[in-house]
Amino acid sequence: MAEIVDEYLTISKPSEGLFKDRGSKFIAFAHPVSTEEEIKAVQEQIRSDYHDARHHCYAYMLGKDKNVFRANDDGEPSSTAGKPILGQIRSFDLTNILIVVIRYFGGTKLGVSGLINAYKTASEEALKSAKIVKKTLHDIYELKFEYPVMNDVMRIMKEEKIEHIDQNFELSCSITLSLRRANVDKVLSKFDRIENIKIEFVETR
Repeated sequence: MAEIVDEYLTISKPSEGLFKDRGSKFIAFAHPVSTEEEIKAVQEQIRSDYHDARHHCYAYMLGKDKNVFRANDDGEPSSTAGKPILGQIRSFDLTNILIVVIRYFGGTKLGVSGLINAYKTASEEALKSAKIVKKTLHDIYELKFEYPVMNDVMRIMKEEKIEHIDQNFELSCSITLSLRRANVDKVLSKFDRIENIKIEFVETR
C-alpha cells in the first residue's frame, strides 16, 4: 500500500522582502494562509496600507497537493510579475502561502527581463527571511456514542495518544478528535469495533 504523505512546508509567520532597481521599489509580503477567504483579507489589508503603490501583484498556493494556485500581474506586462512570484513559491517547495509584491514606480521602465528579475528577487528575499516550518495534515472526526462504552473509547485514545478538541459527556456522548492523516485508517478501524459508535468526518486542517 502506498505511504500516505501528510506533511507540507509553509512559513510560520508573515515576512517581507525588498528589491530596488532604477528608482522602482518592489516590496514583497509573504503570508501563511489556509483559505481563499484569508487570502482576500490579507490582500485587502495590504491594498489599504499601501494604496499609493502602482501595482499589487501576487501569487498563492493552497493545499498539500499544491493544486490550488493563482498568479496575477495587476497591470504589469503578461507573465512578468505573478509567474515569477509563483516560481519562487514552487522553488522553496511551499504551500498555504500568499505573496503580494507591491511596486512604487521610479520613472524608468525596466523591460520584461528587468520586471521578471525584480518580482522574483523581492519574493525570494521575503522567503529567505521567513521561517519555513513543516506542518502535518490532520483530519477532524466526531465520535458519537452512549455512556456505557466511554471506557473503550478512552482506552483507544490513550493507546494512540489522540488529541481531542472538544467533548460532551451527558446521556449521549460526543468527542471531536484530531487525527494525523497517515494514522486515520488504523485508528478508525479500532473505534469501528465498538458497538453503536457513530464516526463522522468534520474537516481537514
